[in-house]
Amino acid sequence: MQALIVSAAPSAGSLTADLAATAESTLRDQGDDVVLVDLARLGWHPAVRPSDYGVEELTAPVGTHALDAAASGTLDTEVARHQELLRRADLLVLLFPLWWAGMPAVLKGWVDRVFTQGFAYGLRDAAGNPRKYGDGAFAGKRGLVVTTAGRAEAFGPRGVNGHIEDLLFPVNHGILWYTGIEPLAPLALLGVDSPVWAGVEDARAQVRKRFENLGTDEPLPYRRLLDDYDAQRRLLEEHAPGRTDLAIHRRTGGPADRP
Repeated sequence: MQALIVSAAPSAGSLTADLAATAESTLRDQGDDVVLVDLARLGWHPAVRPSDYGVEELTAPVGTHALDAAASGTLDTEVARHQELLRRADLLVLLFPLWWAGMPAVLKGWVDRVFTQGFAYGLRDAAGNPRKYGDGAFAGKRGLVVTTAGRAEAFGPRGVNGHIEDLLFPVNHGILWYTGIEPLAPLALLGVDSPVWAGVEDARAQVRKRFENLGTDEPLPYRRLLDDYDAQRRLLEEHAPGRTDLAIHRRTGGPADRP
């Protein structure tokens, strides 16, 4: 398996950096080919810039500039390099600390800059249907989110921070599944700021355990756009009638199915 790990570790001494190294070594020990991208070490710029597309200023929609740059060969070389890494990968691992209920800016910026129109989205099939939510540009790839966060109870079903699965929905569903990547059940290491936290050795062990069967694990059962939604992209009334929670977008669909 070709694996691409993208780490948003804020520093070389962070828990995220430690777990990224553990993930890399675990995959290598299993015989996989691995590329680890440390965004902080690279000094990755998180914001889309005109230079991404070889222009002086952005005078049109960003997607238009991306298409023009791809056609003319003026896409930023570093962005193009990361697109090639993603193109070759069978597995994409996004590894980050949960900051302000989401990914740190540097990782969101990696997605913003690398997942360009014409490469990651904006495609149609032979019948003219949009390729997204199950049939995207990266169909056939798998994705895994590994994240760390604070007090476990606060991320539970009635926790004040919101259920961890709902907080990760924008990544698993809105980024991975949108582009055709099959999201695997995420690994959320919670309580890392708690006095009762089991410690880094336990966290490493959880990462090693989670990475054992990534090639065969069943992905999250998200619904497909062309099968389960109407022309306005609303879930068909026959599915989860009367409900509006995020779990309706999974084929199992019930709150009881969540960890």
